[in-house]
Amino acid sequence: MTSDEGTHIHRGTQPVLTRGGEAETCADPSAVMKLFADAAQTGGAFTSYRSTFTEGAAGAPAHFHTRAWELFFVLGGSLQVLLGEDVTILHQGDFLAVPPRTPHAFRAAPGSAADVLCVFTPGMDRFDYLRLLGRVTRGEEPPSRLAETSERFDNHYVDSPLWRATLEASA
Repeated sequence: MTSDEGTHIHRGTQPVLTRGGEAETCADPSAVMKLFADAAQTGGAFTSYRSTFTEGAAGAPAHFHTRAWELFFVLGGSLQVLLGEDVTILHQGDFLAVPPRTPHAFRAAPGSAADVLCVFTPGMDRFDYLRLLGRVTRGEEPPSRLAETSERFDNHYVDSPLWRATLEASA
């Protein structure tokens, strides 16, 4: 099927509608996440969720993905981001696309909260990772589970002296 504009509609792909009030919510000490669409719903095209960080929230440590791009759109507040060997602050309305294998980390910028739409493409079972992260931070599962699942969730933690120094400077 094609529309009047010539845009292809792929067979087997259905629109995904997640109403805000019906989205699953999960939380860890750094953020509350509203889960919108995971890979199973999008035919693997993308995964999307909204993360709301309170002021001073720790966010995600330095990590990279081998297969996925991670996209950030700041809906409100400010997000401090490690991007390779640079640290920058994204403000409301800013967009960032992090390519595979690029070390990155993020947190609410000092003195600010942050509300961020996150998208991974291609999609993966990211919601299972977010649920696991919540269980680990609540002490329901050991931290070693994160390392054990790094390939499945394409989430590989790395050491970043720059990010450590950035966190220490604002402590």
